Amino acid sequence: MIRAVAMSLGLWVGIATTGMAQAKIGVDDAQRILAPLVEAYGVSSREGPVREVVQRLLPAWATSETDSAGNLWVRVGAGEPLVVFVAHLDEIGFRVTEIREDGQLLLQPAGGFFAALFEAEPALVHTGQSVIPGVFTPVDSAADAGVGLRVDLGTGSRMATTALGVEPGATVTMPKRYVRLAGSRATGRSFDDRVGCAALLLALRSLDPKRLRHEVLFVWSVREEIGLEGARVVADALGGRAARVHAIDTFVSADAPLEIPTYGLAPLGLGPVVRALDNSAAAPPALVDSVVALARRGGIPLQVGTTSGGNDGSTFAPWGVPDVALGWPMRYSHSPAETVDLRDVAGLASLVRLIAERW
Repeated sequence: MIRAVAMSLGLWVGIATTGMAQAKIGVDDAQRILAPLVEAYGVSSREGPVREVVQRLLPAWATSETDSAGNLWVRVGAGEPLVVFVAHLDEIGFRVTEIREDGQLLLQPAGGFFAALFEAEPALVHTGQSVIPGVFTPVDSAADAGVGLRVDLGTGSRMATTALGVEPGATVTMPKRYVRLAGSRATGRSFDDRVGCAALLLALRSLDPKRLRHEVLFVWSVREEIGLEGARVVADALGGRAARVHAIDTFVSADAPLEIPTYGLAPLGLGPVVRALDNSAAAPPALVDSVVALARRGGIPLQVGTTSGGNDGSTFAPWGVPDVALGWPMRYSHSPAETVDLRDVAGLASLVRLIAERW
C-alpha cells in the first residue's frame, strides 16, 4: 500500500509502507562510514583525499580501479543487464584565481552556493602539499564591489603568501566536522554527496556478491559540482551498454522551518527518496513504480518526489539509458550546516543493496 503524505502543485509525494523485512543496516553503521567521509576535504578537481577514504572503507573482497578522470569504479557480479550506481566525491568550495599585492587571495566559486555563508569565517587553503589556515574576509559592499569574497592568510604581501606554497589553482574550503545531533539527526558540511558515497559503501559492505544475478557497477565520480564532468566520462565509456543508472544524490527538501512546503517536500526521517523529477532528468514512471514496489517488499520506507538541481545520471541520457535517481531528504543544502537523519542514510544504503541484489 502507498500512502500519500503531501500533494501540492500536482506533484505527488508518497511513502512505501513496510512489507517483507530485509537484513538491517543501522544508524550506527551509517554514522561509522559517513563521519570520516564528511571530514575529508575534496573540492571539485581535488577529490583525492575523499577517494582515498572510500578505498580504505571498501570491503576486502572488492577490487577498485581509477580511470583517467579520477572516478573510482568497483564492478560486482557478471552478465547482463549492467546496472550503474553513481555518487559524487567532490564538494563545493573555491579555487584561487589571483594573489593580490597585499597577499590576499581572490577566489572563484567551484559549485553553486551563497558565498555570504562563508563570509567572516575560518578558511583552509589546500595546496596539494599542505593545508594553510586563513579567514574569509568580510565583504564591504562599497569598497569590495565587483571583488567578492577573499581569503586573508595574515601574510601582508604577495611574496609572503607565495612563500607558503600558495599558487593560483589551489582550492579553498571552510573547516568542518561531523556532528551528531539529538536523536538520529546529524549535521556538517559536504553531506552532499558524502551521504551518497556512504550509501554505496554500506551497500557493498553488506551485500552478498553471490546473490547478484547480473553485473552491477558502483562509481564514485569527480567534478559533479562544476558540471557532472566525471560522470560524463563514465557514461561515454559505457555508451549504451547500461540498462539503467541510479544517481545517488541529495534530495533538497522543503522540510525546514522557514520553507514553504509546496515543492520538494520530503520530511527527514521518513526514508530515502526517489527523485522522480529534477532540473536535469525525469525518471520513467514505470521504473519509479518498480522501485516503490521493491522497497515495499523489502520493508524499506520510501518517499517519491520532485526537487531542484541536477544529477550525475543525466549524463547517460544521450546514450538512451534511463536515470532513476535516488536520494535522501536534506535541510540547508550547500551550506555549512547541512542536516540529515541517519535513518534515511541507512534506508538509502539498504535500498541500493536491495536493487543490486533483486532488480
